[in-house]
Amino acid sequence: MSKYDFDAVVDRRDTGAVKYESLCELFGRADVTPMWIADMEFAVCPDIVEAMKRRAGHPIYGYSVAGEGYWNSICDWLERRHNFRPEREQLAFVPGVVRGIAYALNFFTRPGDKVVIQPPVYHPFRIVTEGNGRIVLENPLRQVDTDIHYDMDLEHLEHLFATEHPRMMILCNPHNPVGIQWDADTLRRVASLAKKYGVIVLSDEIHGDLMLWGRPHIPFASVSPEAAEVSVSFGAPSKTFNIAGLVSSWMLVRNPELRKPFYYWMEVNEFSSPFFSATVATEAAYRNGEQWLDEMLAYLEGNIEAVESYLSENIPSVKAIRPQASFLIWLDCRELGLTQKELVDMFVNKAHLALNDGAMFGRQGEGYMRLNIGLPRRELLKALGCLKQAVGELAMA
Repeated sequence: MSKYDFDAVVDRRDTGAVKYESLCELFGRADVTPMWIADMEFAVCPDIVEAMKRRAGHPIYGYSVAGEGYWNSICDWLERRHNFRPEREQLAFVPGVVRGIAYALNFFTRPGDKVVIQPPVYHPFRIVTEGNGRIVLENPLRQVDTDIHYDMDLEHLEHLFATEHPRMMILCNPHNPVGIQWDADTLRRVASLAKKYGVIVLSDEIHGDLMLWGRPHIPFASVSPEAAEVSVSFGAPSKTFNIAGLVSSWMLVRNPELRKPFYYWMEVNEFSSPFFSATVATEAAYRNGEQWLDEMLAYLEGNIEAVESYLSENIPSVKAIRPQASFLIWLDCRELGLTQKELVDMFVNKAHLALNDGAMFGRQGEGYMRLNIGLPRRELLKALGCLKQAVGELAMA
């Protein structure tokens, strides 16, 4: 018997939600179902809400400090969920994973340095790199004829390391948007190459708690001594517990030669000073949110299966690449035979659905769209019905 109701529809109007307030600006119309930005339509775990209410009920909102309970909750969570327990001094607060990547980029590299990314990949990796005057090197994922559809081109990665001499690589683990949790052997190989060629690896692991069908998350920093030596890792409860608006993230650096100067720089610039809304919510989530998360993951699995079944029966020209993690599905729409502009137009202006344009993740994403399935199932099926009608009209045109 489920304790939590993920079928409930929550009205988010007048809450300043980016997912809704930015529809006209980004998609040109407001009468679309928002299935783009990576937050969910599920009510937050009540234990988090109650912890926030208790703290907000105190009449003074003064300067705050992250207590040992906060730090221990992170260590305990990583050990319990991912069989990996860092030391307390290896952790630091960061106000958002992308900001953390930007801080590390600015500290460890200089304008003109080269940074490797693996498209199709989360688009801020490119934006933050190029926006800070660094040069992007692409190590595109390879398409393979297996159930995961993609793997890493490690031979090309070594070629880039050996010939282009990048200072940094940004790893997505699990990978967004294709939903792969990289296996330990692949991660060890990346670490070995990074160590050999003097590359720092930033590992974005924000989707690591959202593993599906019992698969384990494999933290990059845990796979080998080389990985521990070369890595700066980032995680957060934000995607896991649908609290992205509270801007609570953390980073992990095991190597003291990287950690001490970087964390000192973060501290003196007050980039790593937490605020109580973030620490209160994080500790409540990690201490009391496990049952909510487990039920939510089971619900997501049902949503993924519903999408697969619906597409197979009704829109076989659109194929869902089953994710190993997260609430995002990479849709292969290439059989529709549309240009990317036509594909986006069909979703937005014919189906009235707001998805992420696959091309935003790199040119390797052309012919694809990213679908957020973190919403009540009946609303998801209603949206797929709109897509079926739009594809049917396209076929008759």
